[in-house]
Amino acid sequence: MSANESPAGQPQPQPQPTATYDSAFMKACRREPVPHTPVWFMRQAGRSLPEYRKVREGIPMLESCVRPELVTEITLQPVRRHNVDAAIYYSDIVVPLKAIGIDLDIKPGVGPVVEKPIRTRADLAQLRDLTPEDVSYVTEAIGLLTRELGTTPLIGFAGAPFTLASYLVEGGPSRTYENAKAMMYGDPELWADLLDRLAEITSAFLKVQIEAGASAVQLFDSWAGALAPVDYRRSVLSASAKVFDAVAGYGVPRIHFGVGTGELLQLMGEAGADVVGVDWRVPLDEAARRVGPGKALQGNLDPTVLFASKEAVEAKTREVLDSAAGLEGHVFNLGHGVMPSIDPDALTRLVEYVHTQTAR
Repeated sequence: MSANESPAGQPQPQPQPTATYDSAFMKACRREPVPHTPVWFMRQAGRSLPEYRKVREGIPMLESCVRPELVTEITLQPVRRHNVDAAIYYSDIVVPLKAIGIDLDIKPGVGPVVEKPIRTRADLAQLRDLTPEDVSYVTEAIGLLTRELGTTPLIGFAGAPFTLASYLVEGGPSRTYENAKAMMYGDPELWADLLDRLAEITSAFLKVQIEAGASAVQLFDSWAGALAPVDYRRSVLSASAKVFDAVAGYGVPRIHFGVGTGELLQLMGEAGADVVGVDWRVPLDEAARRVGPGKALQGNLDPTVLFASKEAVEAKTREVLDSAAGLEGHVFNLGHGVMPSIDPDALTRLVEYVHTQTAR
């Protein structure tokens, strides 16, 4: 078997040099020397921007995700305004589920709501395979975006199997995950089959984005922090690893992020990410110790700091940069997403401050 084939003998996609290859973001992900610490923000394209609110006015969230020209405009807005080092594709983690026919909607003020939650083995029939044709609008939008972005990388993304399963089993957002955990503990075979099915769907969704031109991908396991490490290892790790393995041959950086995952950082690294996202609860030098060598880190300014004075923001940012001083690779980000009521100018100033302070 050649080095370019999978165990099944199928040729694997080979990484090719691209216009974004030598960007600060890509270099940091590869743990190479950078001209400055690259910056981007989770939820940088969104409600904090007046231009976003204007173009989204009257358009439901999921509908906005299937309009390539609108997706392109929204994705580009924070790049134009803030001079961030990467764009992130405007979408939602439930888009692939909607694309395969799951009856769900994103309700304002609530979040994703699933009409028929998955609670039994028969319910798994709702989860058919995702094909590129199901999300042709993603391919079109990324084509438009990469032409506009030039040397600025585009990050594709998807929801991790555990987080998607949580929404599907609970029927919507949850604070306790009681139904999901009841299945995980009480019917581990059904749980494993559910996560495996979701890993296949997620892998297919990321492949579409990479093949269309995404320079990197991020797997959001937003709710993994609800798990104890022993449960993550036993019931979640293999599904996330399956996703990372599925896209490994493309050679694009793979980022893994969750909220409240300080106790899971080593395991999230083990799942196969090249870059581990860290929320604001664990300093980056300690996070590096937990994750271990061979991984870049991403993070981790507390988003609420941006409501403070310019001097306070700079002081807290300096703490993050000092904590990251010994890292193999560092991508500056918030410890979670941009909050809707944050002043966009605070983000613009933050990008400029990080670039200035870290210029090599």
